[in-house]
Amino acid sequence: MKALRNLWKKTRSRILLLVGIIGLAFGTYSFVDKDFKLLKSLDIYYTLFRELNLYYVDETDPEDLVRTSIDGMLESLDPYTVFIPESDLDEYEFMTTGEYAGIGAMIRKIGPQIIISDILENNPAQKAGIKIGDILLEINGHSVSSKSSSQINDLFKGEPNSTIELTLERPNNPKPFKKTMIREQITVSNVPYYGMVSPTVGFIRISNFTINAHVEVKNALIALKSQGAEGMILDLRGNPGGLLIEAVDIANLFIDKGQEIVRTKGKVKQWDNIYKTPSPATDPKIPLVVLVNHNSASASEIVAGALQDLDRAVVIGIKTFGKGLVQTTRELSYNTKLKVTTAKYYIPSGRCIQALDYSHRDAEGKVGYISDTLIHEFSTRTGRKVFDGGGINPDITMQNEPISRIVLNLYSRNYLFNYATLYLIKHDSVSRPSNFRFTDQDFADFSAFLKKSDFDYQTETEEALSKLKNIAEKEKYWETSKTEFTALKEKLKHDKDIDLQNNKQEITDMLKEEIMSRVYFQKGRIEISLPSDPFILQALDVLKNPTLYSGILAGTYKPYLAERSPIK
Repeated sequence: MKALRNLWKKTRSRILLLVGIIGLAFGTYSFVDKDFKLLKSLDIYYTLFRELNLYYVDETDPEDLVRTSIDGMLESLDPYTVFIPESDLDEYEFMTTGEYAGIGAMIRKIGPQIIISDILENNPAQKAGIKIGDILLEINGHSVSSKSSSQINDLFKGEPNSTIELTLERPNNPKPFKKTMIREQITVSNVPYYGMVSPTVGFIRISNFTINAHVEVKNALIALKSQGAEGMILDLRGNPGGLLIEAVDIANLFIDKGQEIVRTKGKVKQWDNIYKTPSPATDPKIPLVVLVNHNSASASEIVAGALQDLDRAVVIGIKTFGKGLVQTTRELSYNTKLKVTTAKYYIPSGRCIQALDYSHRDAEGKVGYISDTLIHEFSTRTGRKVFDGGGINPDITMQNEPISRIVLNLYSRNYLFNYATLYLIKHDSVSRPSNFRFTDQDFADFSAFLKKSDFDYQTETEEALSKLKNIAEKEKYWETSKTEFTALKEKLKHDKDIDLQNNKQEITDMLKEEIMSRVYFQKGRIEISLPSDPFILQALDVLKNPTLYSGILAGTYKPYLAERSPIK
């Protein structure tokens, strides 16, 4: 502490001298005043930290105190400006490269058990014969029962070529077994699936924008064109974004060389850049639809927004998230980093689609959306009206239907997951997604499984009535209203069998996805969902109708609400 105090005194005197010299030389009082405030604040922080560390009644951990103060400081700015300690560098690298060393398996906790919940194809866990639904007991001979999900996932990771041994148990077979694997360098694909969704329309799902995402998309585009694709659907739903340059290069696949895709503007001029398409397009004319939803953010919005502004694609779906902020990573001492927001980005029409205004908070410190009075109108290349201030508005808007209470309970309480595991135990082989059928008998089996599991739930109506009863008891109305309450409760009581039948199609679709993920992994889960996906069906309608497609891009057809509504 004494050495730290001496170092601070020397540094402070040098900073004061430097500030004084600059002030005398240039007469910049405001600059000196700003630096004095900075120095004053740092001095207060140092002395507060010193006194706290010396005199607080209990022992304190200096690193924890500093980390807490750093997190609090950055939280007052925006959620994207974050401190990255050395211990989190692997996670940071994964977010930018899509690569990590591990076994390609994920887990979730279901009650007291730790279950393998997902497996990446062609990676150590799958090669070793581990299955989704297996129960994890030990890692390298040590029980995992007391460990958190994040701790276990961290244990799966390690140096490439290092050995890991898992002790597992398979449902309906209580005899534990061991699997020994060599950790490998695993690359999570930016394009988890591509394929034909009609004889003439290709489909590409893009889940992230890590390094070389544009190469994966280009390869998928070329492959689909060779299979006869005359129209293309890019699916950016749920894509949180990633590297800005990958967004530019993906847009470049459909937009010719020299076109502006995005520009960035910040306080520091070095972050002001204009990004134009660097190469000739792979296909500048193929009819194109882009699918988005509220979880499409950042780089996803650059691609969707640029293709919309340049009238190159019809955007279908739900208004996007609205993240128009750019982050840059700066090196700090002791192998730590600062990811800091340095600029806002603007797509070709000139609009910024940032939704939340972090620079103006209310009296309670809460962040609000950009005010309607501050939203401005812009134009696409052909003169269509578009707006800033909060995400990309689709040309054709879809509506989410609320998920029924029974389906929500079946999913969140893992009944769908557990049944899929049992289904695969009973079925030695399962057809590919294009031929798979979940029959009425299969659904009857699922209903029987629920009865055996004593599955029950409360509808929203029953939940509201229960709350009303509690209020009535508290306010002394219960005794005089008991008869009416009881009669109403009986009248509103749900019937599980009827609810299951009413939601049969949605439940069946979700079960098919779970079953396919066990055998054909993420590709199977996506492929089985496409034929009933209302976003896909709407996109096919547009691509099969050249008059509608060209009319939307020309501004002849105004943006409209689709009749179809997604069921999930």
